[in-house]
Amino acid sequence: MSRPAPPQMAPGVHLLGDHGINFYLIEEPDGLVLVDAGIPGHLEQLRGMLAGLGRTMADVRAVLLTHGHLDHTGLAHTLHEAGAAIWIHQPDAAILRDGPRSVTRHSKPERSMLPYLLRRPAALALPLHLARAGAFTAPAVHGVQGFDADQVLADVPGAPQAVALPGHTPGSAAYLFADRGLLFTGDALVTADAFSGRTGPTITSRCFNHDSRAALTALDRLDELTADLLLPGHGAPFTDGIQTATRQARQLGAP
Repeated sequence: MSRPAPPQMAPGVHLLGDHGINFYLIEEPDGLVLVDAGIPGHLEQLRGMLAGLGRTMADVRAVLLTHGHLDHTGLAHTLHEAGAAIWIHQPDAAILRDGPRSVTRHSKPERSMLPYLLRRPAALALPLHLARAGAFTAPAVHGVQGFDADQVLADVPGAPQAVALPGHTPGSAAYLFADRGLLFTGDALVTADAFSGRTGPTITSRCFNHDSRAALTALDRLDELTADLLLPGHGAPFTDGIQTATRQARQLGAP
């Protein structure tokens, strides 16, 4: 299920993950940055890609987590142990501290997963994949760097802007690398949702959203940003503009 040769989304921006999960490695002149941290089963893929660049895990200076869900945080502990600073919007920091099984305690979803699985049994493949890849038993992460609101992360290579987008989880966020025209949206705005079967810009299903109304409202904040390439946590890159993406997501509403 892993991609043996992660493609470049833009110069120096590498896609990692598998058929259902995206995370990204960014090469900056002053160091490497990961946006999200996949699942434990992605470790060898990451190591292989770094080796191909003549780098190691110790060369990753920062990991920018878009939120605390376990399909985005699985390698955070390993990377932290290797020396990377782990950044997350403060409301989701407790999920890292308490471990992946604490997600529903800190970010309770609006609806049960069961009705979605009854309508689309094929969606069961995702949680099974996560279980096999160790996502539910990944170690907790302590000593993370938290931010409370929108801010430029001046200590991170590339000085990205963290953009708070509560809704999918209380601590969901995007990261804007303005000089490179890149916006990483995590699950605040995706282009594929396995549980509804949607493709194209959308928010995620209610069985994963803490507050879908807030998630739709958060799209207004994205409209204030400028980027050429939108890179989501799930699905293909989007190049037709942020406002086009948010408009389509609003029209569809919460699945």
